[in-house]
Amino acid sequence: MPLRSDIKKVLVIGSGPIIIGQAAEFDYAGTQACRALKQEGLEVVLINSNPATIMTDKAMADKVYIEPLTLDVVKKIIEIEKPDSILSTLGGQTGLTLSMQLAECGFLAEHNVKLLGANPETIHKAEDRQAFKDTMEKIGEPVIPSKVVETVEDAVDFAKVIHYPVIVRPAFTLGGTGGGIANNEEELIDIATNGLRLSPITQILVEKCISGWKEIEFEVIRDSKGNVITVCSMENFDPVGVHTGDSIVIAPAVTLSDKEYQMLRTAALNIISELKVEGGCNCQFALHPTSFKYAVIEVNPRVSRSSALASKATGYPIAKVATRIAIGYTLDEIINAVTGKTYACFEPALDYVVVKFPKWPFDKFVYAKRTLGTQMMATGEVMAIGTSFEQAMMKAVRSIELGLDSMNLKKLKKLSDEEIYNKIKDVDDERSFVVFEAIKRGVALEEIHDITKIDMWFLSKLKNLADLEAYLADGELTCEKYDLAKKYGYLDSTIERMSGQKCPKRTRAVFKMVDTCAGEFKAETPYFYSTYDEENEARQFIDRTDTGKKKVIVFGSGPIRIGQGIEFDYCSVHCVWALKEMGYDAIICNNNPETVSTDFDTGDRLYFDPLTKEDVESIIETEKPYGVVVQFGGQTAIKLTKHLSDMGVRILGTSADSIDAAEDRERFDELLNKCGIPRPAGHTVMNTEEALKAAQDLGYPVLMRPSYVLGGQNMIIAHSDQDIIEYMEIITRTALENPVLIDKYMMGKEVEVDAICDGTDYLIPGIMEHIERAGVHSGDSISVYPALTLTKRIRETIVEYTKRLAMALNVIGLVNIQYVVYNNEVYVIEVNPRSSRTVPYISKVTGVPMVDIATKIMLGESLKEQGYQSGLHKEGDFIAVKVPVFSFEKLHDVDTALGPEMKSTGECLGIARTFEDALFKGLVAAGYNMKKDGGVLITVRDTDKQEIIYVADKFEQLGFDIYATSGTASTLNRNMVAANVVRKASEEKPNVMTLLDSGKINYVISTSAKGRIPAYDSVKIRRKTVERSICCLTAIDTANAVADILAMGKNIDDMEMIDITKI
Repeated sequence: MPLRSDIKKVLVIGSGPIIIGQAAEFDYAGTQACRALKQEGLEVVLINSNPATIMTDKAMADKVYIEPLTLDVVKKIIEIEKPDSILSTLGGQTGLTLSMQLAECGFLAEHNVKLLGANPETIHKAEDRQAFKDTMEKIGEPVIPSKVVETVEDAVDFAKVIHYPVIVRPAFTLGGTGGGIANNEEELIDIATNGLRLSPITQILVEKCISGWKEIEFEVIRDSKGNVITVCSMENFDPVGVHTGDSIVIAPAVTLSDKEYQMLRTAALNIISELKVEGGCNCQFALHPTSFKYAVIEVNPRVSRSSALASKATGYPIAKVATRIAIGYTLDEIINAVTGKTYACFEPALDYVVVKFPKWPFDKFVYAKRTLGTQMMATGEVMAIGTSFEQAMMKAVRSIELGLDSMNLKKLKKLSDEEIYNKIKDVDDERSFVVFEAIKRGVALEEIHDITKIDMWFLSKLKNLADLEAYLADGELTCEKYDLAKKYGYLDSTIERMSGQKCPKRTRAVFKMVDTCAGEFKAETPYFYSTYDEENEARQFIDRTDTGKKKVIVFGSGPIRIGQGIEFDYCSVHCVWALKEMGYDAIICNNNPETVSTDFDTGDRLYFDPLTKEDVESIIETEKPYGVVVQFGGQTAIKLTKHLSDMGVRILGTSADSIDAAEDRERFDELLNKCGIPRPAGHTVMNTEEALKAAQDLGYPVLMRPSYVLGGQNMIIAHSDQDIIEYMEIITRTALENPVLIDKYMMGKEVEVDAICDGTDYLIPGIMEHIERAGVHSGDSISVYPALTLTKRIRETIVEYTKRLAMALNVIGLVNIQYVVYNNEVYVIEVNPRSSRTVPYISKVTGVPMVDIATKIMLGESLKEQGYQSGLHKEGDFIAVKVPVFSFEKLHDVDTALGPEMKSTGECLGIARTFEDALFKGLVAAGYNMKKDGGVLITVRDTDKQEIIYVADKFEQLGFDIYATSGTASTLNRNMVAANVVRKASEEKPNVMTLLDSGKINYVISTSAKGRIPAYDSVKIRRKTVERSICCLTAIDTANAVADILAMGKNIDDMEMIDITKI
């Protein structure tokens, strides 16, 4: 059937801010959907609260609302825009849940709005645990023994019937939130209580734990005629029990016999047919390793993380096809965009292996509990393609940004054989490396299999790698040995290190094509992966399609992690668009399967490969580009600059030398002296002794950080010698290549500027100020544009300093500068000559397309030629407030107190005509409940006690009950703010923990002199607020802002909805 005639205007619901369990894959799916709808000539209205993505770009839809994703807001937008349909299956769990609520309360029927993609009944059958179980039993698909319960007592009773261990899964939550494995009654009571609270319909499933079975996934598609196909099968390296988002995943499934494969494929097709899904659907199975027993674990009737992976692994654009099915097309009418000849009803065929490796945030959270279970903890992932599992695995490990070039984890070397053997049973992020180390030390594969239940096929592949490494280290490095190592995906530098000899020859990688059909048809929009043999398909393709255009390579930012998120992908994609518009061939190199940059039709060509020095050399050799762009790929791409420059490659934009001048402390100090710009006093140190001496010289508090970092990795504010000793011990666990920087910490107002410079002129689209004082990382602060509290003199000083710095550093393109305003003086904190995480939101609210302008500048077009004047761009009519979003409920034992190290995973934006309205929208979008009554618990460090009086008084005036721990309470009571005294967490009950459990408290204000370690009282309180979903404010400035907003007494209905395409 062609396009439905009753669809003219579609509302697309996005997935909101990036959190653990719902990352960039929905930005990628949503972007594909919007493009597909617009190609069909439909009017598209988009709502999404995330300002950092391509999806909320003005180019993506006819109307773009960056507004909170709450039921009231979506209703309001439907009333304003009057769409005739809603597409709900591309906005992750957020989009699906909102659509369900709109359908169930009758709002859609009332306004004649159709639900596309999945009808409410389908969603109900897949998401409601009991309905799902009944549906599976009806069609004879086996499920694990389980029961849906709505109270903790029922959960405990059922566990006695099926025996421990049991798995708890809450209904309608994402990434396993609130679930877990309980080994005894005590654990069950804890997990069940939490799960019931987090489920929007207070319902959990208690099921028998079958960890140890294989976990297999099928990605399937169905249309309205009932045609069904499987796009891809995937298998988890880890058996059932580890969330699929935290598993190493292999596509296609590799250890199944033909009979097992056909059995599960048939089951997947039966399920999607019974559920009547129209579009993409993901089926997860547990398969008994030795018998043909299997069980259906769950079904997602929407585009998911696995669909993004399946799309990139096969080249089959699932989101695009699903969107076209939703508006009426069938599989036999949709052309496969990769081949340009075949139709979407062809099942993809693969002649390679794909490995997905998760990226966890544990390198940032040193004290977090690293155990993996049914609740997802990874922030992102990389994908590697190879001709064998060994080769793909080696590439994945290099891509994951842990500084590895093989499966050898340095810290495991120090452990004894016995310690390694005991560690095999630990299910954590390092298990694959521990298993590899055990194999190297001669532990039998059968034994490892018995402990971990990892399939023998995977273990024997890891043994191949271990054998090869022993073979390399033994005797002369022959050409034969070298060729074998290359076939397994080892780099020359790794081969030389392991053998202790120079390579006998140098073999460059060749590139193979991903074409969805194993070479049956010639592909039109190919992407490539590297391997080692004779035939270079990329070279052939370039020769065949050469248009004589100049070629530019854009390096992407790799896996999404805290500190380097989707913002850099936004910048890379915009750069590619600008290059294409200017008549260049734009080529992307990246390894993240969740993003828009790795979509097959974003660039003219795509290389899916690790972003390391040696891997990049082969791409340069094959493409021979006119130049390369590194300033949009975050720290990942910046790290390649010097190497590329030494190879003689033209770096477009700011030179490698200027980047070094901004990063190198001594060169930077010289530059500031030359420009006459002050900065906080500081020293560089290499060991603990020097650090203590420097701190005494500067006077506490001091800010400590390693040089060359992004997202404030391993940064702290030290208040005493003890802090410095603890910090230096963590830092010196790995060898120090670069020194540690120690600065005097200034408690002033932090101001941030993004600027564009062409060598003679400079443009500042806007100045942003942070609500929290310096000391909270800029990525975790609430940021306001335009800056509202700066005097004219300070503003002029900031513009002048920005100009001087941009000129002195010879910036060509973007630069991000952070200042602190202290005692009416402006000091510079840091300068980064690259794109930053504020670029997307500033581009959207000022209407200045920063990346496009910067890209044109790199290729020789000046600011004046593009029609921009030098200086500060005029301020718009709207105020925009960026509010960070955290994923603390997914990470155990992480302190939520904000400091100089970044902890947020995503962000929301509030746009309005007044500051108060914009902040209110931003806070609501970020998930703050903004309750107007109840209790406020206050416990602050001594240095904050005078300031908190003013804030506590505001809450008291609003009618809140104030509770405080002894020290804070006595300060408040002495100053006429009535506070109830509460015992500390370490004192006898009833204490502060009892109070938090009681439900009386709606806000907690907690600051402490030092944090991080899970045993501290203050950390325990902050963790308890996460478990109880209580709003916890860890900076006085944030608490003050929240009190002011509550005092306005407004709610979301009073707010104007703003379409950013009109700004």
